[in-house]
Amino acid sequence: MKAAPEAQKRLLDLAELDSVIDRLAHRRRTLPELAEIDERSKSYAKLATQVIEVETEAGDLAREQSKAENDVDAVRTRAERDQKRLDSGAVTSPRDLASLQSEIASLNKRQGDLEEVVLEIMERREAADTKVTDLVAKRDEVRSVLSTAEGRRDAALGEIDTEAAEVQGRRTEVAGEIPADLLKLYEKLREQYGVGAAMLRGGRCQGCKVALSIAETNAIKGAPHDEVWRCEECRRILVRTAESGL
Repeated sequence: MKAAPEAQKRLLDLAELDSVIDRLAHRRRTLPELAEIDERSKSYAKLATQVIEVETEAGDLAREQSKAENDVDAVRTRAERDQKRLDSGAVTSPRDLASLQSEIASLNKRQGDLEEVVLEIMERREAADTKVTDLVAKRDEVRSVLSTAEGRRDAALGEIDTEAAEVQGRRTEVAGEIPADLLKLYEKLREQYGVGAAMLRGGRCQGCKVALSIAETNAIKGAPHDEVWRCEECRRILVRTAESGL
C-alpha cells in the first residue's frame, strides 16, 4: 500500500486522539465514585431490608399488645361485675358467695398475669421501635451519602463526556484527511492491537519499543517515501518522520 508521507504522519495524530479517547473511556469505567456507589447501594439495600423486617416485628408486637390489653380489659370488666354482685348483697347463699369470691380471686390473678404479659410485650415493642428508629437513621444517612456520590459521579461523567465529544470531533476531522484505504488498515490494526500506528524514532518502533534490525532499517531506507511500512514485530503501521534516524 502507498500513501503520501503527510497522510501517514496524520495517522500519528489520529493515534494520539485515539489514545486520549481510550484514556477517557478507562477513566469513565474506573471512577472511584462507581465503587463507592456500588458499596453504598449494597449497604442501603441491606439496611432497607432490615428496616422492613424490624418494622414488621414492631407491627406484630403492636397487634399482640392490643390483643393482650383487650384481654386485660375483658377480665377486669368481668371482675368488676362480679365484685358489684358481691357488694350488692344480692348473693346470700354461702355456697354461691364462696363461688363468687373464688371467681373474683381467680379473675384478679388472671388480670395480674395478663398485665405482666402486656408489660413484657411493651418492652419488646419499645426495643423494636428504638431499633427501627436507629436503622431508619442509618439508612437515611447512607442514602444521603449515596446521593452525594451519585452527584459527584454524574458531574465527573459529564466532564468526561464533554471532553470525549470534543476529542471525537477532532478525530473525525483528522480521519477525514486520511485516504480511505489507509484509514481502513489503521482501524483494522487498532481493533486488533489497540494502537494502529506508531512512530519510528531513532530506529525503534514506538509501538512495541523494539529496535529494528539492520536489515529492516536498510529496507526502509531504500523504500519509497510513500510506501506504507509495517513493523515486523508488532505489525502496526510504522510512520517515518524526521526523528526516525534513517
